[in-house]
Amino acid sequence: MKITPAKENILKKIRKALSTSVPLPFPQSEGNQSVFLPPTDELEVLFAEAFSTLQGRFVYCAGKEELQQQLALLIRQRNWTEVFCNEPMLQQTLPQIAFSSESIHKADAAVTGCELLIARTGSIVMSSAQPSGRTTSVYAPVHICIARVDQLVYDLRDGIQWLRTKYATKLPSLITWATGPSRTADIEKTLVVGVHGPREVFVFLTEN
Repeated sequence: MKITPAKENILKKIRKALSTSVPLPFPQSEGNQSVFLPPTDELEVLFAEAFSTLQGRFVYCAGKEELQQQLALLIRQRNWTEVFCNEPMLQQTLPQIAFSSESIHKADAAVTGCELLIARTGSIVMSSAQPSGRTTSVYAPVHICIARVDQLVYDLRDGIQWLRTKYATKLPSLITWATGPSRTADIEKTLVVGVHGPREVFVFLTEN
């Protein structure tokens, strides 16, 4: 393939740049502080506002009994017959809910825990290290996340640091940052919800 003089000139400049180490102009500018202001409200309030703005459905529960009541009420209202959950801790916490754990393929909704909640962006952080695995939160048409108040952090930076502290050098092979229901505007710039994942996402936040 013939290389034009202009292209060869560009390649020479690239080779020269790669062979010469250039110091960072502002080495102390990255990693010191978040560019976002610290929260003035409770993290629960910040998360609820951000998550609701993203069309998520937020439910606050004062304790385990209220969590069971609210979840059971939602199941009755929606007439769901198959609610999938394969996390032993959640099954023990919610013994009155008739979970299915055999197959997710016919589930009306799937219930999982999470690693963290990011208050500023309304995001749910999940990983392959959870008992629910990689697919539970995205396969069913409705995803229900059960989280505790102590799983709330303010920003993405805080979440990354928390994961590094928890897993050290053995980070899970998959870490997912889910921000609201699945959506796309690729076709004629029209927003469509539920294309690549759940159409609805619920977060039931309970006290520790």
